[in-house]
Amino acid sequence: MPQHFDAVVIGTGQGGTPLAVRLGQSGRKTAVIERGAFGGTCVNVGCTPTKSYVASARGAHVARHAADLGVQVSGAVSVDLAAVKARKDRIIGQSRDGVEKWLRGTANVTVFTGHARFTGAHTLAISGSVRDELSADEIFINTGTRAVVPPLNGLERVRYYTNSNLLELTELPDHLAIVGGSYIALEFAQIFRRFGSRVTVLVRGERVLTREDADFAGSVQKVLAREGIEFVFGVQPSRVEPHPHHENEVCIGFEQNIPALEASHLLFATGREPNTDDLGLDVAGIATDKHGMIPVDGQLRTNVPGVWAIGDINGRGAFTHTSYDDFQIVAANLLDGGARCVDTRIMTYAVFVDPPLARVGLSETDVRKAGREALIATMPMTRVGRARERGETDGFMKVLVDPQSKQILGAAIHGIEGDEALHTFIDIMTAGAPYPSLQYAMHIHPTISELVPTLLDGLKPMK
Repeated sequence: MPQHFDAVVIGTGQGGTPLAVRLGQSGRKTAVIERGAFGGTCVNVGCTPTKSYVASARGAHVARHAADLGVQVSGAVSVDLAAVKARKDRIIGQSRDGVEKWLRGTANVTVFTGHARFTGAHTLAISGSVRDELSADEIFINTGTRAVVPPLNGLERVRYYTNSNLLELTELPDHLAIVGGSYIALEFAQIFRRFGSRVTVLVRGERVLTREDADFAGSVQKVLAREGIEFVFGVQPSRVEPHPHHENEVCIGFEQNIPALEASHLLFATGREPNTDDLGLDVAGIATDKHGMIPVDGQLRTNVPGVWAIGDINGRGAFTHTSYDDFQIVAANLLDGGARCVDTRIMTYAVFVDPPLARVGLSETDVRKAGREALIATMPMTRVGRARERGETDGFMKVLVDPQSKQILGAAIHGIEGDEALHTFIDIMTAGAPYPSLQYAMHIHPTISELVPTLLDGLKPMK
């Protein structure tokens, strides 16, 4: 007979781990199943390692430009990728070990290692070193996503990378070719360019960051191009093959009638797909959409009673903070007598290029497509004293407001510390307060956030 638990959590990502702890603390007999490294994508191959690389890359960039601040650095600035990786591995190890110790040390929580598959709506088999079978009244799926690798001709003959294994390199690529023009692609492009690699970004469309307003996409591209990143637009790779004269290097051919590109390393940053294809969801009767995502309602419940899907796999957000918010919503409703709903969540995120691009709510493009009336204001970062003092004045701010309700519809900042300054907008929007509440606030000088009220002073009807 299967071991029976009150609750089972599949996956130890940013939603699953704290949820398992809360379930155990509530008195529920809880099982956690993890098939790989504890901590999920964020800790192991996502936010934690990439942002440690961003920090190293920024260190190199600041050192190279220290003379702009009157600081002399003698000799050439170089990057020891093996040392960068070792630092990253230490940071990951601390986080990963912390997650595992937290789970194993929580009362009422039992940890299983292995791959979980449904054998019924509320039964699971675990394949690993020991085969276990579990049943539970409540099951929470938190299995995350993985990188998409397009099915190009010749792929089996060459060495290629995704965000996961690129982080294992110990020697700098001579020439890194990146397929993709969105968030992950641009972050890695800047990281490795600042490390010292030649970087070429291959973009299918005519611009980067197609989900962002064109002016913000152009602002980001301008910074990256100035740093020496090469962009090729309107190209679609169709085949790859080993370089005829250099072992382990690659030649990339295109659908378009243009010469093949030679590169030492090839990175695919073309999207992500859910880890739902090998869970036995069909046996459990759990529905998925055409992309493999698990549809959920506002409380993150699947179509099967007693089964929830949280994190990237439910299609309601693809970020660590949305996954953690999923946990908070489920915990509030299930354990605290709350009535929280994912439908009221305000979308927000950042692209961690340097300077970062951060956004909350609707973009100008969204507002125009909806045919909505709005007030709009923009301000270049050259007007921000803190940015001038730091010598980093790239980018601008933008905000859109509903003229009748005075609610902020959306805002974005491409600029130094924009990912932090944006929270002034996030908090006001979450509180449902009208924009004058922010416009008339007194902010600390000199900061980036102090110019947000001044930005709002410039609101005019959108034409």
